[in-house]
Amino acid sequence: MRLARFSMNDAPRYAFVQKDPADGKDYLIELNGHPLAGDQVEPTGNRYPVDGDGIRLLAPVIPSKVYGLAKNYEAHAQFMHEAGHSEIAHAPENMVIFTKPSTSVIGPDDPIVYPACSKDMNFEPEVAVVMGRIAKNVPVEKAMDYVLGFTCVNDVTLRDLQGLDPTWTRAKGFDTSCPLGPWIVMRDDLDWRDAKISFTLNGEDVPMASGTTANLIHGIPEQIAAISSFSTLLPGDVIMTGTPNASGHLDPGDEAIVHVEGIGDLRNVIVRA
Repeated sequence: MRLARFSMNDAPRYAFVQKDPADGKDYLIELNGHPLAGDQVEPTGNRYPVDGDGIRLLAPVIPSKVYGLAKNYEAHAQFMHEAGHSEIAHAPENMVIFTKPSTSVIGPDDPIVYPACSKDMNFEPEVAVVMGRIAKNVPVEKAMDYVLGFTCVNDVTLRDLQGLDPTWTRAKGFDTSCPLGPWIVMRDDLDWRDAKISFTLNGEDVPMASGTTANLIHGIPEQIAAISSFSTLLPGDVIMTGTPNASGHLDPGDEAIVHVEGIGDLRNVIVRA
């Protein structure tokens, strides 16, 4: 099952996304409330084609906070070292956790705005976890019980500022730095232990950016347990699990597409501030 947030030039609405076997197209089955508000939601009876006129998919959630894991794949840690962005040649033993504010979140097809303060914007395709319940001090073995589902995320990073800012506040937290979407795939409908990640830039595959969550150093349950030990995770909060391999440069006008097998495509275009 897939959960989407969309607009028809009005207030955001929620819907389940279902494929019609008759024509093979995806349709939004509108819901009468907010699925993460704790209320029982039901279909309104309205159905809209995902690619219909006036339909705009939004970020599937607006989290109260976003956490990310840095260097959570050995291949990415080695890439960062070889590219001169890190003095450490291998992934650190302990988790490296950072945050992005809710104002960094955008949805599919929204523009990523290249700030004037940077000259080196990078893409980082990842799988994002969306929390479904309040989570505090959650043990590893119970962690997945608190997950609503998964979506695609591009952890857009200003690489030149990352080296200047020990907390990565500007490098990771600028407006539009956290594209999410296109929808949430429910927890039991994705093989999150081996989700395949890939990336295309201007229509060309970038093989060195691809990977699978099977190679995560710190797995998703461990991430949830660690973060919930110091921060209360709320429904809709997001954890970016890490980028699997090489990242790369983005320029104004570029089209960036994150693909996660079993979820779909997250497309954004970079524009000048």
